[in-house]
Amino acid sequence: MANNSRLFVKAPLWLARKSADQHRLPIDLQSWLDETDSLTKRLRGIYGQDFGVSVLFNRWRPAFIDECRLLGLPTARYQLVREVMLHAAGRPLVLARTILPERTIEIAHRNLSHLGNRPLGEVIFAYPDLERRQRQFSRAPASNWSPALAEAVELREPVWGRRTVYAIHQQPLVVAEFFLPGLFWKG
Repeated sequence: MANNSRLFVKAPLWLARKSADQHRLPIDLQSWLDETDSLTKRLRGIYGQDFGVSVLFNRWRPAFIDECRLLGLPTARYQLVREVMLHAAGRPLVLARTILPERTIEIAHRNLSHLGNRPLGEVIFAYPDLERRQRQFSRAPASNWSPALAEAVELREPVWGRRTVYAIHQQPLVVAEFFLPGLFWKG
């Protein structure tokens, strides 16, 4: 997986909401998992100019098998895989992985393939026909994360995340976001 991801050594297991609810999610986490507006907008509202994006991985690679199934794509075909860390003044808040099929990039006039440190949410939520098709949830254990990343952001406990299939002009993309302990740190 190191060739396909800087975040994971093993793809997370994704659940429907009903299965996720059995874990009795903390209320502060529920509001993040259920956010329907732009996560970028919410984080900017909280952290202002301290909010930033660091690109960890941005390459054309095959996506994980379950991501390809979710998008209805062949498993050997290359997609643009983008992994980032959202942070506030360097404090890790969210780890995100996006799978952008070539057709989706084309239909979006290539706005999605040249983001650099610009948040994806700023771009996709600007599309008037953005459609949210499906959402799943994961509780990724420490064993799923790459050891270097787990050490760098101090991942010792399972981390909750959500995975959303969006469509722009009917063309899908997948965005997975994992909410790190630093997001809930009050200080």
